[in-house]
Amino acid sequence: MMEGSARLPLWLSISVWDESFWLPHNVSRTQLEDSQNPLYPRLKDLYFILPWTWAIYMLRLLFERFIATPFAKFLGIDCRPIQKAQQNIVLEKVFKDITTEPGKNHLTRLAKQLDWDTKKVIQWFKLRRYQDKPSLLTKFCESMWKFTFYLWAFSFSFYYLSKSSWLWDSRECWYNYPFHELSSEVYIHFMMEFAFYGSLIFSQFFDVKRKLAKMANYAKWQNLCNVFFLMFAVVFIVTRLVIYPIMSIRSVFFESWEIIGPFKIWGFINLLLITLLIMHIYWSHLIIRMVFKAFHKGKVSKDDRSDVDSSSEDEDQPEQNAHAKTS
Repeated sequence: MMEGSARLPLWLSISVWDESFWLPHNVSRTQLEDSQNPLYPRLKDLYFILPWTWAIYMLRLLFERFIATPFAKFLGIDCRPIQKAQQNIVLEKVFKDITTEPGKNHLTRLAKQLDWDTKKVIQWFKLRRYQDKPSLLTKFCESMWKFTFYLWAFSFSFYYLSKSSWLWDSRECWYNYPFHELSSEVYIHFMMEFAFYGSLIFSQFFDVKRKLAKMANYAKWQNLCNVFFLMFAVVFIVTRLVIYPIMSIRSVFFESWEIIGPFKIWGFINLLLITLLIMHIYWSHLIIRMVFKAFHKGKVSKDDRSDVDSSSEDEDQPEQNAHAKTS
């Protein structure tokens, strides 16, 4: 680590990578390197994030094509590509200017100009508006990939955490800190998490940003969708507002102070933990609002935590929406 930090700019080495900032008093990286632990965090491990990220992204493409797509077809999800509006220079120019459906008078003038029926013009704008949106298959495959990875990450972490003493006694995290062996399971878990979120940074420009319960919605299983959402709400609130402050924040704030004493990064870590707790409280408030809306309407509606238009009502095809308005 000393060799790796020596290659960093001087100001970065002093301000961010300084030993006294990261490690407790009277502990140096040299002691970590000279310890009997076969594995410990090294700066060079960060160099492997890029190939791991690329591997995870390639795995996602293979998963979506050979696993998620056949499974979507098995569930009966509409896998047809979105119908595109026929090319029309006049209507395309109007669409780009207003990006929505014109008013009634404007529609009448356009119909006369093109010698079309007004309903045909309305249908063209509906098709044009929807053709840039991802298909149900794309949405389902993305949701299934994220659901599968999160399920694996939870199962894998629970497997190796259940064998550790510090899961059941958080004080074990601070005894003999930081001279803890970096197990292969922890290393794999962290590298996979880094790679997964690294791939999301790359794919965020074309991802749909849908929730896991949306898979049931796409399959038209509304009751299952409601059950998934209720389970999500309960798990989120219990883990974020009960387990997280009682276990994580309490341990870092009180137990670390008692066992090893405060050091420079101690205050910064607690600031981040408390900031995250405030965000959890805000998100829980929005989720509870959604739960009440769901009980009132009988189904899960738009997610208040997101600006993305993700309500189930907007998942219909343009032909269905057009029929609802014209009938």
